[in-house]
Amino acid sequence: QVQLAESGGGLVQPGGSLRLSCAASRLGSSDYSMGWFRQAPGKEREFVAAIRWNDGRTAYVPSHEGRFTISRDIAKHTVYLQMNSLKPEATAVYYCGVVQRWGPWVEAADRYEHWGQGTQVTVSS
Repeated sequence: QVQLAESGGGLVQPGGSLRLSCAASRLGSSDYSMGWFRQAPGKEREFVAAIRWNDGRTAYVPSHEGRFTISRDIAKHTVYLQMNSLKPEATAVYYCGVVQRWGPWVEAADRYEHWGQGTQVTVSS
């Protein structure tokens, strides 16, 4: 059973930064991607960023490029999401997930097979 554990959420002022972590274990596949999604109250889970584990290629929502950075630490089996210049509309529960291989589907929440429990991010003054 794949296990994912997010951490690093919290309360931050507008313009501030946070780094989220997602530690993965029991990943049996050799070709998979990991993605970050977020879900605000009353809204659908939406794509934020994804990274292919094998070669580190990345994908972002265009509005996040330049402010958000996804990366991985292979030795620690951990994916990170560095978020800078945060805005109040970024307030949501952030989830990491695992999907097979790499393709356009990495932006689709319903293609992900495993999810973590989520970590709350609140951007407010």
